[in-house]
Amino acid sequence: MASLSVSVKHTLPSLLQYAQTPKNPISQNLTIVSRSSQSQFYGLKVLHSPSFSTPSSSRTSIVAKVNKGSAPPPFTLKDQDGKNVSLSKFKGKPVVVYFYPADETPGCTKQACAFRDSYEKFKKAGAQVVGISGDDIESHKAFAKKYRLPFTLLCDEGNKVRKEWGIPGDLFGTLPGRQTYVLDKNGVVQLIYNNQFQPEKHIDETLKLLQSL
Repeated sequence: MASLSVSVKHTLPSLLQYAQTPKNPISQNLTIVSRSSQSQFYGLKVLHSPSFSTPSSSRTSIVAKVNKGSAPPPFTLKDQDGKNVSLSKFKGKPVVVYFYPADETPGCTKQACAFRDSYEKFKKAGAQVVGISGDDIESHKAFAKKYRLPFTLLCDEGNKVRKEWGIPGDLFGTLPGRQTYVLDKNGVVQLIYNNQFQPEKHIDETLKLLQSL
C-alpha cells in the first residue's frame, strides 16, 4: 500500500501539468462541430485554423452569420446577363438562394440541372431560385446556356457575399461550401442546408420545406 501511495503522489501533479499545458498547439485552434450543425464533411466539420497553411482567399469561418429565423445581409450582384439583381427584389415571395463552388464542376452541374428539372415544382410553390458563385458574367452565361438553366445565376466575384453570409468552406477551408437557404416571403430564413457531396439533396430538402410553408 505504501508503494501505491507514493506512485499516486508523484503521478498526479504530472497528469495535471499535462492536462493544463497541451503538447500540441494545433489542438488549441481546432473546433469539431457535429453533423447536426450547418455543415457536414463525413459527419464532422473542422473550423479553419490559422495554424494551417491554406490560400488566404479560401479562409472562411464555420461560424455562420446567418441563422434560421434571421434576415440575411442584403446584396446587389450582376446576373448572367450583366443586370443588377438585389435580394430585396424577391421580397413578397419565397426564394431559394443556393451558394455553390463553381460553374462546370461535376457536383455543381448536377445540382444546377436538378434545380432545372424541378423548376416547375418551385414555380408551383411560388418560389424563385437563385444560384450564387464566384464566377464571372461570361462563365455564368455560358453555364446557363449550355444546361438551359431557367433561373438566375449571380456573380459574387471576390466572394464578398459568401463571406458576409458566413458560408463555411469544406476540406479545411480549401473548397467553397455548398449551402442553400430558403427565405420566406418576409425575407426571413426558414431553412439552411449544407451538403457538399450530395448536391441533389438540396433540391429535395428545399422543396420539402417550401411545400410546408
